[in-house]
Amino acid sequence: MQNPLANIRWGRWLFGSLLFIVLLIVAYLWLVLSWSYAEGERAGYVQKLSRKGWVCKTWEGELAIINIPGTLTEKFNFTVHDDKIVEAINASLGKKVTLYYEQHVAVPGTCFGETMYYITRVRTLE
Repeated sequence: MQNPLANIRWGRWLFGSLLFIVLLIVAYLWLVLSWSYAEGERAGYVQKLSRKGWVCKTWEGELAIINIPGTLTEKFNFTVHDDKIVEAINASLGKKVTLYYEQHVAVPGTCFGETMYYITRVRTLE
C-alpha cells in the first residue's frame, strides 16, 4: 500500500519546482528588459513604421541613415513600445529625425520586438 503523504510531498515538490522555474523566467525577462546594453542615437529619415505580429503586436520601423554623399544608404531597424513616440515619429515622416535608442541584448522571442533597439525619444531636425 502506498503512503498518501508521499503523494502530497511529491505534489509540493513539483509545485515548488514549477514556481521556481516561473520565477527564474520572470526575473530573466525583467533583467533583459530593464537593463540596457548600450544607448545611442541615429539620424536619418524614417522610411517605414508598421505594427506587426501575430499575437504580440509591436511597432517596427526602419530608418535610412544619412551617409557621406556617394556611399550606400544604411538602414537601421528599430522597435517602438510607447504610443506617444509612435505619434511623434508619424508626425515627423518626411523630415530628418534623430532617434534615441537603448539596445537590449538576449531578449527571447519576438513578443517584445523584432529588433534589439528600442526607441526612447524622437527629435525632429530642421
